[in-house]
Amino acid sequence: MGLYDKLQSQTVSSVEEQLNKPIEGTFNFTFDQLPETAEQMKALPEASLDIPYKTAALAVCALCCYAVDRENGIEMINFLRGPKGALSNYDIQFLNDRLRNQQYVPFSYFEGAKPENNYRPNEPYKITFYSDPYTFSSDGYAKVNVRSGGADSPRQIQLRIKGSQWFLWEQFVLVGIRQPASQEPWS
Repeated sequence: MGLYDKLQSQTVSSVEEQLNKPIEGTFNFTFDQLPETAEQMKALPEASLDIPYKTAALAVCALCCYAVDRENGIEMINFLRGPKGALSNYDIQFLNDRLRNQQYVPFSYFEGAKPENNYRPNEPYKITFYSDPYTFSSDGYAKVNVRSGGADSPRQIQLRIKGSQWFLWEQFVLVGIRQPASQEPWS
């Protein structure tokens, strides 16, 4: 093995070590406006998908888009799923069921969104993800946490790494939260 080959093997193993090293902590993301198309999403710096938190932030953006414009939302989600492939009819029906009469749910994860203001987030749109002791408990996967202004416990988004990118594997954010003030029957 020549010197160049030794250099290459050191570089590859160094990169592999970095990819397999968990990236823990709290990660804040700010969007001046939420992307409305896959092209807009792909132009964002988070679209590098090089850490799981970036992919998770874009997943919430994509779900917000889906709540308003299903076709563009599907295109965004498909981009974030990467090698997992496009959403199936079952996946789309699941999203439709979860968002029926609750289009506000994905917006509830942004700063300032709460039941009292009908989950209208502050602008610019800020979202925070964080790790816990279980975030990197499965090899090749990460389950990051995010808080909703309408829930007492955090929700998770699970991601899977392929190469140097993290892709959307599963989301657990489209679950019940407190109703917005405008829909509260006892207000």
